[in-house]
Amino acid sequence: MVPAFLRVNRIKLYSLVILLFFYQWTEGQEILSLSDLSAFKQPAANWHIAGDVWADLSRNNVLTTSNGTGILVNLTMASGNGQLVTNFEHGDLDLELDYMMAKGSNSGIYLQGRYEVQLLDSWGVLQPRSLDNGGIYERWDDSKPDGQKGYEGTAPRQNASKAPGLWQHIKISFQSPRFAGGKKMANAKMLSVELNGVLIQENVELSGPTRSPLINAESELGPLMIQGDHGPVAFRNIKVSNYNKPRPSLTNVNTAFYTGKYVQVPDFTKLRPVSQKPNALISSNIPGLPANEFLIRYTGTLQIKEAGNYHFRLNTFGGGGQLKINNQVVIPFTNWNAEGRTPLPAGDLPIELVYSKYVDWAKPSLALQIEGPGIRNFTISDTQIPALEEVDPIPVKAAENTILRSFVDLPSGARVTHAVNVGSPEKIHYTYDMDHGMIVQAWRGEFLDATPMWHERGDGSSRAAGAVLNLGRMEYMMNKMSSANASWSKDTAGAGFRPKGYTLDEKFRPVFTYHIYGAIVKDAIRVTENNQGLQREITISGSTDKLYVRIAEGKTIEEKPDGFYLVNDKSYYLFLDDTSGEKPIIRDQQGNKELIVPAKSKIRYTILF
Repeated sequence: MVPAFLRVNRIKLYSLVILLFFYQWTEGQEILSLSDLSAFKQPAANWHIAGDVWADLSRNNVLTTSNGTGILVNLTMASGNGQLVTNFEHGDLDLELDYMMAKGSNSGIYLQGRYEVQLLDSWGVLQPRSLDNGGIYERWDDSKPDGQKGYEGTAPRQNASKAPGLWQHIKISFQSPRFAGGKKMANAKMLSVELNGVLIQENVELSGPTRSPLINAESELGPLMIQGDHGPVAFRNIKVSNYNKPRPSLTNVNTAFYTGKYVQVPDFTKLRPVSQKPNALISSNIPGLPANEFLIRYTGTLQIKEAGNYHFRLNTFGGGGQLKINNQVVIPFTNWNAEGRTPLPAGDLPIELVYSKYVDWAKPSLALQIEGPGIRNFTISDTQIPALEEVDPIPVKAAENTILRSFVDLPSGARVTHAVNVGSPEKIHYTYDMDHGMIVQAWRGEFLDATPMWHERGDGSSRAAGAVLNLGRMEYMMNKMSSANASWSKDTAGAGFRPKGYTLDEKFRPVFTYHIYGAIVKDAIRVTENNQGLQREITISGSTDKLYVRIAEGKTIEEKPDGFYLVNDKSYYLFLDDTSGEKPIIRDQQGNKELIVPAKSKIRYTILF
């Protein structure tokens, strides 16, 4: 498993999330070609290759395509629909892809043709079940009474689904059942399912095939299958990593102990160890060690079964460490944790690992992880030693309309220092940047993770706990320009921007106010009545001469009939409800698209995601 970590004050916190590392640079990984259907066995007539695809939000089970390649589409017919089965079989597997649901549509991904992760239009569902998007579908027994035939399904932890017609991203990490002598020794397992950036399933055991499998009998291998007889669905960027190679192993481990504080690797030719002895494995759980200020030097043999590029992760909680393999430094001496990559030949290679413990308040903790060609990341050191300082998360729920101010860190690396996080019981939330008068992000699902803010002294930041939609750069959403073709100015010295805080309406929802370029702006953001997104109403009084509002920006902005737009490679929909009669403009700026509108008395628009 790959630790994703976060520094909070002195302690580095980790979320043990199985992240999937895909393609191009490593061996044993593959991107399925979608130039034709040759990757699949005898595809039925409902399966097609397309260049682009759109959904119709007003009609169930409708996808429209255009000619080209790169997108796999299921267009269900009145009869004769079939499942799609890959030519290859797999055991342990990581799968990553984008998919798009038609409105009201239903599909599924069957690992080994047996174990289904459900794909469904679950847009807006507040309490997801196992049959909802990202759920692990039920097993089925026709011999049981009605209402009891389905069993053992696993609902997603939260609903991270997007609207039909938008691209969604899923990562699945699957472990095959284990057999010995023809007998099953361990169940299959969904190690993780991550939907739109949110971990929704983790370590779910599968006692047997789920409903309607391609193959009922379990084994260590089977093909991928995509359900094609329930509704239209599209796929792109299908990436697979098949873990079928033997793991490296450690032998002849020897440990040498030294006392004292070492903040770098010493010259061992000039040091005499306090003691040394053989050990079964690399471990920091050794009886008799002092509580602080010691160094352990591990040496041994790393048996590499297959040559290739290897990735190492080293956690040295409470101090620092260094890793050498085949007499080469792979990870130089680094505090806390680090990683390194190196090509290795097959054979028995010398390994040296140094762990120096010198932070008095921290417990000794050492973990070494390896990932390689056809080898899923695993811990080769003592698996009883946690590779992290376990910290219980501190969630903030939004059972009612809720406001929490904090710092917020954006994917760009920028920090919003005057962020107002606004949560709703409808599980649609947003972050408002008071310094720029803009919404920087919106999300579905749970509200906030305040662990980095409130654990110990904290760093003042909180994180969205659901599937996040990023809405642009930290810049004023209003600007004064000589014409609609002028650049969006970054020089804000003459803007006269003054935030005036916010007031609360009768439902405890904020209305933000600020001054800019002589105009007074009131900014109200509300969850839509049908729980599908956010509606924003900007009311402007005072001077609006040559003032423009930037409604959206992204790699693409596609204008569609009925007054709506698809923004940033179909990341979200935008409807212009009221522009005070002004015509919106789509323009090119620095390789991106922008949707701008001349500012008059009112602009109201809706974001659906």
